[in-house]
Amino acid sequence: MNIRIGNGYDVHVLAQGLDFILGGIKIEHTQGCIAHSDGDVLIHAICDALLGAANMRDIGYHFPDTSSDYENVDSKILLKKTVEIIQKAGWKIGNIDSTIVLERPKVKPYIPDMKITLAHAMGIPVGDISIKATTTEKLGFVGREEGVAAYAVVLIEKRA
Repeated sequence: MNIRIGNGYDVHVLAQGLDFILGGIKIEHTQGCIAHSDGDVLIHAICDALLGAANMRDIGYHFPDTSSDYENVDSKILLKKTVEIIQKAGWKIGNIDSTIVLERPKVKPYIPDMKITLAHAMGIPVGDISIKATTTEKLGFVGREEGVAAYAVVLIEKRA
């Protein structure tokens, strides 16, 4: 069996008055991410992990922030395209483990909906996606609520 792992990381600055999109859903919050796309750090980390595992560079290579094609794009579209890219290369997703790092808002109530949304976008079972959330105990840029970060680790398998 040919398997690979990949990891991804993303971070965005938070600012007042913007929509806060995380895990493919809009979450009520006073701040949102400054970004070329919708700023969904969780999806961006998953995309990077998938592309890295397949040895296919990173999200910025495939969807550059210098392209107007991706300005304000829904990151679920980027995720679907990322899955298509790795599938064309003969890979399928085994599982995803991810961590969201932010002080506020508390995202625990949103995690089930995030998992359903991401599973639908990737065409995989909900049970193959783990999403956790943590704070930095008020330390650093996340602790000061200046930004949000996400980590993802994926396992992909070569199709037979």
